[in-house]
This record gives sequence, structure tokens and C-alpha cells, in this order.
Amino acid sequence: MSMATGTDTQSPALHAADSHDLIRVHGARVNNLKDVSIEIPKRRLTVFTGVSGSGKSSLVFSTIAAESQRLINETYSAFVQGFMPTMARPEVDVLDGLTTAIIVDQQRMGADPRSTVGTATDANAMLRILFSRLGQPHIGSPQAFSFNVASISGAGAVRLERAGQTVKERRDFSITGGMCPRCEGRGKVSDIDLAQLYDDSKSLSEGAFTIPGWKSDSFWTVRVYAESGFVDPNKPIREFTKKEMQAFLYKEPTKVKVEGVNLTYEGLIPKIQKSFLSKDREAMQPHIREFVDRAVTFATCPECDGTRLTEAARSSKIAGISIADACAMEIRDLAEWVRGLDEPSVAPLLAKLLHTLDSFVEIGLGYLSLERPAGTLSGGEAQRTKMIRHLGSALTDVTYVFDEPTIGLHPHDIQRMNDLLLRLRDKGNTVLVVEHKPEAIAIADHVVDLGPGAGTAGGTICYEGTLEGLRASGTITGRHLDDRAVLKETVRTPKGTLEIRGATRHNLQNVDVDIPLGVLCVVTGVAGSGKSSLIHGSIPAGAGVVSVDQGAIKGSRRSNPATYTGLLDPIRKAFAKANGVKPALFSANSEGACPNCNGAGVIYVDLGMMAGVETPCEECEGKRFQAAVLEYHLGGRDISEVLAMSVTEAQEFFGAGEARTPAAHAVLERLADVGLGYLSLGQPLTTLSGGERQRLKLATHMADKGGVYVLDEPTTGLHLADVEHLLGLLDRLVDSGKSVIVVEHHQAVMAHADWIIDLGPGAGHDGGRIVFEGTPADLVAARSTLTGEHLAAYVGT
Repeated sequence: MSMATGTDTQSPALHAADSHDLIRVHGARVNNLKDVSIEIPKRRLTVFTGVSGSGKSSLVFSTIAAESQRLINETYSAFVQGFMPTMARPEVDVLDGLTTAIIVDQQRMGADPRSTVGTATDANAMLRILFSRLGQPHIGSPQAFSFNVASISGAGAVRLERAGQTVKERRDFSITGGMCPRCEGRGKVSDIDLAQLYDDSKSLSEGAFTIPGWKSDSFWTVRVYAESGFVDPNKPIREFTKKEMQAFLYKEPTKVKVEGVNLTYEGLIPKIQKSFLSKDREAMQPHIREFVDRAVTFATCPECDGTRLTEAARSSKIAGISIADACAMEIRDLAEWVRGLDEPSVAPLLAKLLHTLDSFVEIGLGYLSLERPAGTLSGGEAQRTKMIRHLGSALTDVTYVFDEPTIGLHPHDIQRMNDLLLRLRDKGNTVLVVEHKPEAIAIADHVVDLGPGAGTAGGTICYEGTLEGLRASGTITGRHLDDRAVLKETVRTPKGTLEIRGATRHNLQNVDVDIPLGVLCVVTGVAGSGKSSLIHGSIPAGAGVVSVDQGAIKGSRRSNPATYTGLLDPIRKAFAKANGVKPALFSANSEGACPNCNGAGVIYVDLGMMAGVETPCEECEGKRFQAAVLEYHLGGRDISEVLAMSVTEAQEFFGAGEARTPAAHAVLERLADVGLGYLSLGQPLTTLSGGERQRLKLATHMADKGGVYVLDEPTTGLHLADVEHLLGLLDRLVDSGKSVIVVEHHQAVMAHADWIIDLGPGAGHDGGRIVFEGTPADLVAARSTLTGEHLAAYVGT
């Protein structure tokens, strides 16, 4: 019998399974990527940098993460795949070494009125079970505490076959839900302001209606009321009898004859609800949208007091706290309350609930409450809320993909986010981060810089390696990495003030503040300190404010910068005038569309559970227009060639010569001003990055008449080099006589301000107060707030 002895001192050969420590991408051509080949180390934190539109998201999200998700979907049976979104394989030659990808992006969470922070993170589900077990008095199962479940009951006879006999039995059932019957679990009830529908001092024949499009000779609207016989058309509305008013406002649909024509008469309120309120607000024409905003008021539900729950659900309590009270608490306070519950029978549930709540606090969202509607979270808050379910996960060797996780974070909060990313990496995961902030790039193990420009000028790898190497590399990112804005030597003098008095929205604590006009005013403070509540929720109506927020742009793949900004209208008219034909011919969504692809430029073949295939239309070769339309020229170019131009080319084309079109040139100038000169006019909106979409919105709003511009974090998605352009644009806006108010965390924008309003000192109920008002130089000199300390460190004083 022999025994093996470990005398061999040489290190054993590497196990075959340990050789897969790279994600290899070869020949990626998604969007603007130009045959990109790269190797990314696994179980490390890799940061992708580059100017906005350089191809970072195309590489990380549309290539690596998309292929990982597609391969996972293919492991399911054909039956299951039929219910899943189909994904085409990204345009790439080789993708090797992929692991399961979990994407944590900035997509806003669903704006459904019933979706709250609690329902989106499963915290509500756990609270409901807790109250159904421990709540006194006991009112029922967890459903009894859900504002998405209505209480219903019913009874009736059922037929049963028993031993060859048909037997009738009476059965009844009931479901106890927690939904408030008045507001149907929304917490708010809508009311129509009748004063916005008509002038009650006038009669119908005197033109009492003030509804857009309701003209006095209109057969279907005004005349059906005036000649229905239910009301007196010559009597002022305020003098209607009770019966007439009931018929005028609420009558059920009834057939009437007006001048021998059969029409349907219906009360004014149901008619307005059907014709205006059932439509998507975003799709309405601007004047209709303004009318709806004026006419419809949303008030807190008087029955449930905004809690969304039935009285029974609110009456059941644990230690004097109802589920409505628990959801209204700030999460950090709720965590302390749960920690104080000692009940062995539900110990595992309490532990899981506490872990979820503590994760909120750890990630910097302890100031939220579970009842907060999910649609009101900012992009940064939504992204961090999605992170919560991954923090305590037992999974390792996963690829986490983050899209600018520091968005919406004060410099003070960025360190916390960095620690979380490093924790995920240290558990053995691969972390890929698309990022612009130097503080976040600093923690990278590996940096990949894309560029050198944006759009067609980007799509190549300019640098990959360590952070020190990036600094010395000479790329745009490397050159700007240590950029520091300097404080202004002189600041502008305000031309007036916008007064806010006694603001109490959300966590604001009776705030009085004068916002200076005619200058660049920056509102800052830690996340959750009350900046948006002050600026978006408390500025008095009618102040001529133009607001540019982070909301997504509505638009299908048929929408492009030319249609979104209204640029296509003057272009179509110029083509029509030059060729003596109708403008509709020059729209790919109207008469000029290629009949084969209906103006889409591609033919989409649905292959059931397999990924659908898009192929360029053979008839129009992807140009979207009929051949006959392309015969018409303006300045020697056809409409498809014009839509293929970049903004810069088009600016030159429409600025002089035969194609000179001042209306189009004005829109193009605004697009160039916001740094979108590289975008092509016909590029689908769905392919734009987040930063590009916000700047496109800004360019559109620059034409608005308002004198006060409110921008919500305009540096979102902007590269360090692009921030300089943005500051130049803000200066031009102020110098042209506008007032600019910016809600921002970026120190370069703070340093460039004429006036800073700092909210704090903390978040949630620790914030909501003005902790500083004055010039950036005074803020740095005082260093009395967190913002002051970080700004002083940034400018190097």
C-alpha cells in the first residue's frame, strides 16, 4: 500500500474552470459602435467613460447586458418564451465569458397611481402579513390591508352532481379587501371645476361655454344642449332650477332631435369626462392640455384621508400604530419601530422586513416613506430603490450593470454609493458602471474610455487600463478628469425676486425665500432635502415658468429630433413651396410614406417566440419615402438626404442660398446651442441617450415665451467636457434677459452660479429648511453646510 506524499513544491497547474476570467467582446457594431473589440476583467469594477453619445450604453447595455439576457431567455421552453419579450442578437461577432446580467438603470418606475415605494420593493407585502397576524382587532387576511384589493361579496345557487343526482345548493362568498371604496385605492379624488366649463352669469344662447372648440353654432356640442328641451337656453345658468341643473350636468345619455337630426344628449360632466379626461394627457394639443389642467382638480380623498385604505384596515393596530401610520413614517423611523417589536411567532418575517428597511437607510433613502407614489421618485432615487433587492442577495458571479448611479446625489452621498458598488464587487461580482463623475471613476479597477466624439464621431475605444493611465492618456476624459471650475470674480445683480412664502409641501418647514430673477440661481442640498418640493411644488402659478425636468420623452421609433422639435414643419413647407406640391408628401407618417414599409424604413418580421427580424425595406432602401417624393428637391437635396444630415450640416444648408428657411434655421441654432450639433435629424428618439434627450427638451423649450427657466439637474448624462458647453448655454440664456433656476449637485455649476440657495441640513424631516442663501464665494468662505465644505474642497480653497 503506497501513500502519496505532497513533496512537489511547484504550484499546481491552473484549473480549466479558472481560466474564464474575462468577458470578451469582438466586432461590436450596435448603434454607433465601430467594430469594437475589448476584454473586460471579471470580478472587478469597470467604469465606462466618454462624452454623451459616444457609445457607452451601446456597448454595456445594448451589447453585453442584452446578449446575456437573451441567452438566459433561451433556456426557457418555447411555450414560456412565447410570453416573454423577444430580443434580437446584438450586432457583434463574438461575445464570450458572459455571466448573468442584472441591469439597474435610470428608467423611472411605473407612474401608475397605485404604485408606491412600498409596493415596488415588497415592503408593503411583508407589512400586510405582519398586520394580518398581529394587528388588533383582527380583520382578516393580508388582502384586508391591501389598497389594491376591493371588498366584494356575492351569493347564489350552484348545481352539483352527487351520486347521479343534480343537487342545488346555496353558496356565498366574500373577499375582504383594504381598498377605500371612495377613491378606489388612489388616495385622491378628481373633481371638475365647473367655473372652468361655463360662465354661469350667461345663458347658453349668449355663449356661456368656455370649453375649447365648443363654438355656439356647433351641432354636436352647444346646440344639442340649447335645443334639447331639458333646459331653458335663454336663462342664465345660475338661475336654472334644481331639475334643470341635474339634467344639464348629470343626465344619462338620451336620444333627442335637433332640427330633425337624431342626436344623443348627455350631462355635461360625463360628456367632458369621455371627451377630454379619458385621453392621454401627453397626447393632447397644448391648449387642450392647459384646459384640462385648469378644469380638473385633484383633492385628498375625504373618506380615507389620502391613506388609500378602508376604515377597518386603519382600525387594526400593533402597539398603537396602524398600517397607514407605518406607511406614512419615514423609512428610518419605521425601521426603529419594527426593531422594537419582539414577537417570536413572526421572527423570520420581522428579520426580512427589517433587512429591507435598513437597506433603504444604508443606500441613503431613509427619508422616503412607503406610501410615496413611485412615479414621483427622481431618476436617481428610482435607481437606488431598484438596488435594494440586490444588496442582500446571496448570488455571486453576477454581472451588475449600472447607468450613472451617482445621478441626483449630492457629493456627500456619492461616497456611500461608491461603498455599495465596492461591496457588490467584493462578493465576487463583476460590476460595470457607465459614469461621468470623477469621484465615481476614482474607485474603478479598470477604465474603458469611448469616443473620441459623439454620434458618428464616436464608437471607438480611446483608452483602457488604470485610472492613472487615463489621466496621462490625452483623451478628452483624461484631459478633463482633474478640471476644476473657479468661483466667479463678479456676480450679476438681480433684477427682481420671485417670492415664495410659507412653503410646506412634503418636508418643507414653512419656508420663506426670495429667488433672485435675471441671474443664474442654483438650488442645492443633499438628496431628499426638499429642493424639488421648493422649486416645482411651491413656485406660485402664473410666474411665467418654463420647466425642463428629467421625465422621459414620449415618442415611438417613428419620432426623431426633426418631428419632436417641430423642425419638420418649416422644412416640409419649404419643400412644398419649392416644388408646388402638398407639404403632407414630405412626411414619412403621411402621404409621402413608402407603401411597402408604411414609412418605417424597415420591414419587421414577427417570428413568434423567436426574436423578430428587422430588415431594411427593399423598395425605399430604408429612406422611408416613396420614390416619387424623392424626385422633389430643395437646394439640390431630397427630403431623405436632408433628414440624414447632422444638425451642423443642416444649419449651414438652411442658413443661406436656395434652401434658406429662417424658421428651420432658428430651431437648428437652438439644437446646436445645447451641444447636439452631431445628431442627425432623422435619428429615432428611441436611440438617444438620457443626456441627449434632456438637452433636446431644453432646445425645444428655449422657444417658449416664459421668462423663468427651471432646469432639473441638466448635467445628468453630461461628460466633464460637455459641462463647459452647458455653462456657456446657461450664461447665454441669462444674458438674453431670462432668469435661470437650476436644481443641481454638480460643483462646477454651483461655482458658476450668481446666487446659491442651499437646503438641508439633512434629508426628509431633518431637511426642509434653508441653511444658506448667498453667493458661491460666501458659501465657500463660511463652510457652514455640507455643500459649502464639498464646494470648498472642489475649488481647492
